[in-house]
Amino acid sequence: MAVAFVASITACNSTKTESASQDSAMMDSTAMMDSTSMMSEKGVEVGGAMMVPSKNIVENAVASSDHTTLVSAVQAAGLVETLSGTGPFTVFAPTNEAFAKVPKATLDNLLKPEMKADLTKVLTYHVVPGVIMAANLQDGQELTTVQGQKLKVIVKDGKVLIGGSTVTIADVISSNGVTHVIDGVLLPK
Repeated sequence: MAVAFVASITACNSTKTESASQDSAMMDSTAMMDSTSMMSEKGVEVGGAMMVPSKNIVENAVASSDHTTLVSAVQAAGLVETLSGTGPFTVFAPTNEAFAKVPKATLDNLLKPEMKADLTKVLTYHVVPGVIMAANLQDGQELTTVQGQKLKVIVKDGKVLIGGSTVTIADVISSNGVTHVIDGVLLPK
């Protein structure tokens, strides 16, 4: 558009006006297309917020009112930058209710600064490298986590369980991977 604008300056007055109008119309059209594509971006509602593919895993999680404990834990472990990176990652994201099932003393202890290494192990046990959509999870499959241990997949009666926790919302697409909401906190051995 800048080239068109410069070219219009050197043209005669009527061409200048016509070109400026076209540039303005093009800018209005481009802005409208951008806002339309943002409004029509499909996502999945989680915790009262729309999780959209244009945001990374952390940006989407921060918007969810159901994942405030997970977000706090990710921050305490210093994993925000990693999980905001290019990935791709598959994250099994426990809800606040899932964290409430963990004994309070255990959770409080994990969130202490001196327990950062242990907290990191727990959180990276919820992350698998690559993108694994729900349709690709198979009964008996074992997934190797970023932490290094394996998670077992069970598919039964139309439900998918990861390490014993049920997937309650599947295939939440982000720019750097996919998240599956789960109803339990996965603890490595």
